[in-house]
Amino acid sequence: MTPSAPAPTLAFVESPVQLLNVLEWAHAQGAGRLLGVVPRQPARGGGNGSGPVASAAGGLRIVVLPPTDPMSRGQLRRMAGLARDEGHEVRWQEARGGRFAPVKAFAALAREVRAARRVVIGDPFSRYVQLLLTLVRAEELVVVDDGTATMEFVAQTARGERLVRWHRVGGGGLPGRLRELAYAPVSATARRRFTPGQGGHRRVEVFSSMPVTAHSGMTLRLNDFAWTRARFGPPLLTKGTDLVGTSLVETGVVDPDRYLEAVRALTLEHGATRYFAHRRESPEKLRRLSEATGLEIVRPDLPLELIARRGPVGRTIVSFPSTVVHTLPYALIGTGVTVAVCDVDPSWLTASASERARGFLAGVTDTARDVHRLPAQTAPAAG
Repeated sequence: MTPSAPAPTLAFVESPVQLLNVLEWAHAQGAGRLLGVVPRQPARGGGNGSGPVASAAGGLRIVVLPPTDPMSRGQLRRMAGLARDEGHEVRWQEARGGRFAPVKAFAALAREVRAARRVVIGDPFSRYVQLLLTLVRAEELVVVDDGTATMEFVAQTARGERLVRWHRVGGGGLPGRLRELAYAPVSATARRRFTPGQGGHRRVEVFSSMPVTAHSGMTLRLNDFAWTRARFGPPLLTKGTDLVGTSLVETGVVDPDRYLEAVRALTLEHGATRYFAHRRESPEKLRRLSEATGLEIVRPDLPLELIARRGPVGRTIVSFPSTVVHTLPYALIGTGVTVAVCDVDPSWLTASASERARGFLAGVTDTARDVHRLPAQTAPAAG
């Protein structure tokens, strides 16, 4: 089969949220709102972003590098359908799940990566994306939100640090250290790609709804979920409260029993009836939550910003520190929905949770705008 011609703009996404934010970036291309700092989220009652949906100029090809878990893959396929509906080309490229899949994908994408004039990425911490960045010759690199990880990405690049996810503890013994040593040249090249070139030869943009500040010549464009608001809703509101799940247990940051007790306490205090599960939450954990609380467990087939905007949704949405405490106030402007964030008590953290994780979670809560702040639940652990 003859390969398609390289696209002027090539986007790489590995999660449904990243693909959503590529669509938001494409929509915002006509707005031209470049910022030095992401401002406060708009007050309730502001414009709803209605109007025609703009597309990115010059041709956008979205390359989906799907993970192996079924929930993520299902959401990605739904998001890919929405992207095609918007007129964008979508390519599904398997890069995991087989011994030679990464090598085959790298070879299949090399020509397109070298030829692209602009590259958009959703996860700058992804080792596979960092490997692709060694081939990039584009004069413009755009980073769209991969949730709250964007906050850590901007902070680490400002300090010139190695790119490491905030919840990673390290370890792995000698094999792990050897892998890190072997990978170091790739990681260093990726860091250089995220540094704007001298004399304006390379431009780096961050498209974000997170509370971050641009640095070193980097530009920042506000993601206010205008495409989501133009495409969906406004939602029908229910009388109840919805809880938003988190993968903090799955990433080893929060103790599972402490988390269950916190969800139980929030359910009783706020009269919650539904629990929107994170796509990475395990079925066993969700069964425990349902049995202990009576909550209806909802496994969304799209990112929560779209689910909430389509409705029906509770008049109050309660979340732990996560991406949605920053994104939902944008997506739900003018709907009358209150977004509340519940602090993570230090006693919830596992023994293996890093100090960085403790400070990062506090920062996510402290910087959330237009949300109601709830105290941490301090009920004793189950058992």
